[in-house]
Amino acid sequence: MIGRRAFVGSTLALAACGRGAQSEPVTGPIAPLKTAPFPVGVSVMTGHLTDPGFTAILDRNFSQVTPEWEMKMEYILQPDGSFKFDAPDAIAAYAREHGMRLHGHTPIWYAYEGPSFQKLAGDKVAFGAAYDAYIRAVVGRYRGLARSWDVVNEPIKDDASGPRASLWSRTLGEIDHIVRAYSQAHEADPDAVLFLNDYYLESNPAKRAAFMRLVERLLAAGCPLGGIGCQTHIDIDLPVGAIGTALKELSSFGLPIHLAELDISTNMKKFDIRPIGARLGLQAEKAAEVAAAFMALPARQRFAFTLWGLRDSDSWLRGPNGTGPSDLPAMFDSGGAPKPALEALARGFGL
Repeated sequence: MIGRRAFVGSTLALAACGRGAQSEPVTGPIAPLKTAPFPVGVSVMTGHLTDPGFTAILDRNFSQVTPEWEMKMEYILQPDGSFKFDAPDAIAAYAREHGMRLHGHTPIWYAYEGPSFQKLAGDKVAFGAAYDAYIRAVVGRYRGLARSWDVVNEPIKDDASGPRASLWSRTLGEIDHIVRAYSQAHEADPDAVLFLNDYYLESNPAKRAAFMRLVERLLAAGCPLGGIGCQTHIDIDLPVGAIGTALKELSSFGLPIHLAELDISTNMKKFDIRPIGARLGLQAEKAAEVAAAFMALPARQRFAFTLWGLRDSDSWLRGPNGTGPSDLPAMFDSGGAPKPALEALARGFGL
C-alpha cells in the first residue's frame, strides 16, 4: 500500500511513560469476536480459503470479510479492458455460504491506473464512460451480496495538503471524480452503504482535518456518501488518546464508522531494544484502547470493526515493502494461537 508502507511511528512510547507492560499469555477461552453487537471482520485472500487452519479461525470469530487485494482494479481490470472476477466471486461465495457480510474494497484507488484507462486519458468523454461502466460493473455484480463498499480509497495526501492527484482527478476533476464514483456505485446498488476510507486519521491530526474537509465538500455536493472508513494501521507507540480523539471527531458527521483495517505494529522502530513480551503487552493495551474508543461511539454509528490480516504471517507488514518479517501486528500469532491483543479486544467489546 503506497504511503502506509512508509509509515513513521510515533516517538511517544508508552514504555517511556513508565508503563512498560509485559505480555501475559492467554490462558482461557476467548469469546468469538462475531458475538459482538456489531459485525467484526477480517481481510482475506482466496488462498486463505483453502487453508483449514485459517478458515477454522475465520469461521469461529468473524461475521464479515473484506477482500484484501483481489477486488481492487489491479486484479479485476485486464490490460485489454476486460474484467476478471474469479477471485472476488470466490470470496463473495464463501461469505454467502458461511453467513458473513461482504465489504467491497475498492473500485477507485489513486495508486493504480489501469492501462486501458491510460489509453483514454486524452478523451474525457470516453474516459468518463469507461469509468462509469467499471464502477457499475463491479458494484452491480455484488448487489445484494456486498453490504458496503470502500468506493474511493485513500483520497488524502500524507502531507495533509489536500486530495491526491491521480489519473482519475486529472481527467475528471478533483472532486467531480469522487462524486461521480459514489453516484455510479449508488446507482449500481442503492442499498449498499458507501464509505470513504483512509489511513493516518488517528496519528496525523492534520490529515484527519483534510479528510474531514473533503467529507464536508462531498456532502455539500450531494454525494451519496454513507459512511467513514478509519483504517487504523497503527503501532504500539501511538500516543494514548489519539484513537479516541480521531473517532470522536470523525463521528461528528453522524455517519456510520467502519474501523476498517486494524493492525498494531510491534516493529515500527528500526532499533527497538524492548523485549518482545513487553511489546506484545503494549499491543494488548493499544487494542484495549481501540476497542474502548469504538465502543464509545453511539451504537448506531458502529458499522463494523475489521482486522487487517488474521495471523501475523498473513500481514501485509511482513511483505517486502513492509516493516519486515519480525513484525507481529495481528491478533493471532503465525500458528493461529490467540494473542493478548485479541483477548483485550474481546474484553473491550464486553464479550
